[in-house]
Amino acid sequence: MKHLFDELSYSVSKITTQKYSTSFSLGILALKPAIRKAIYAIYGYVRLADEIVDSFHDYDKSKLLNRLKMETENALSEKISLNPILQSFQETVHKYAMDKNLIDQFLHSMEMDLQQVDYNYELYKEYIFGSAEVVGLMCLQVFTNGNNEKYEELKPYAMKLGSAFQKINFLRDLKDDYQILGRTYFPNIDMNVFDNAVKSEIETEIEEEFKEALIGIKKLPSSSIFGVYLAYKYYWSLFKKIKRKSSKEILNNRVRIHNSEKAYVALTSYLRYKAAFL
Repeated sequence: MKHLFDELSYSVSKITTQKYSTSFSLGILALKPAIRKAIYAIYGYVRLADEIVDSFHDYDKSKLLNRLKMETENALSEKISLNPILQSFQETVHKYAMDKNLIDQFLHSMEMDLQQVDYNYELYKEYIFGSAEVVGLMCLQVFTNGNNEKYEELKPYAMKLGSAFQKINFLRDLKDDYQILGRTYFPNIDMNVFDNAVKSEIETEIEEEFKEALIGIKKLPSSSIFGVYLAYKYYWSLFKKIKRKSSKEILNNRVRIHNSEKAYVALTSYLRYKAAFL
């Protein structure tokens, strides 16, 4: 019976999320049960594409990404896929009437990762929009559940949050991106002279985006507000840790948040949420 395959498909997306991101997994658990499956489905899909461009070094990444694009088109048009992650994703896309342009823009940014791009400011904005902001907008379409007025109101804040998360990822992964993958996303920066002043400029951008994003988080529906706030606080704690490191330190080591720290963040975030003191 098809419902068994659908259950399996969402389970695979959930396991994928748990395997790759404990922070997002905990954030999703803080959402209302009715929308958790959809967010797992979105994360599983974007993680699949990320793995192609970031990890499959012994294979033809361009060929694999093109195959994913084709299989995505087929899954969306046929409303079925034998790939469990694609199956749960296409069901989510149709259930919440997601904008297909968001998916196309995401895949475009993944294609940019297959090239040696010399990022200027415009390309930097384009990449962040497709790799992070549109993912936030996909999730927002789930959170607002067809309420277009609410979606449009919260859209700018969701984009700011996605952008802040991505820029923190850039700083956290600076070592691997530069030394292993040969990527530098920050525009007009010579990594040979990446110093504390440059790092501080990037951090100022992130802080401003965090401030704006929090305004939108407070306006989210009750089904999603605590889950998104928790993810926000996880990234904020990671950001504070990165800020305490020198430019040299983050170029040589990946900054992490340990499970004990995550547990503390979860507890304090819940207490602030229950006290309506976000």
